[in-house]
Amino acid sequence: MGNGTSIGRVRGLGSSHSGSHHWLIQRFTAVGNLLLVLWFIASLLMLPNLHYLTVREWIMRPVPATAMALLIVTTFWHARLGMQVMFEDYVHESGSKFAVFALLNLVTFGGAAFGLFCIIRLALGAPA
Repeated sequence: MGNGTSIGRVRGLGSSHSGSHHWLIQRFTAVGNLLLVLWFIASLLMLPNLHYLTVREWIMRPVPATAMALLIVTTFWHARLGMQVMFEDYVHESGSKFAVFALLNLVTFGGAAFGLFCIIRLALGAPA
């Protein structure tokens, strides 16, 4: 009744073939986050000062605004993937699991949307 037998596949005891994709996407977002955070830190260190107006002028340029948007998206995506695995391991009742995943999606998509809204607002020249 293991993974390789016919009866194991019929009973659903075999691999679902989706774990490797999830694992790979989590690694891609981790590498993307690493590169983008290093770029972000280096960019901030190269600014003359960290006053609001200086950072706002920097974020109004297309490359920093795009990179910050990518950083926000990959960070929230990576966090969602990691928390999904944690909840799959520790929440066992189907009703609770549905509620936790609905809340997880709401928080991560809401946080990413708010972050993107803030970057777009700054990039388009929000008043000081």
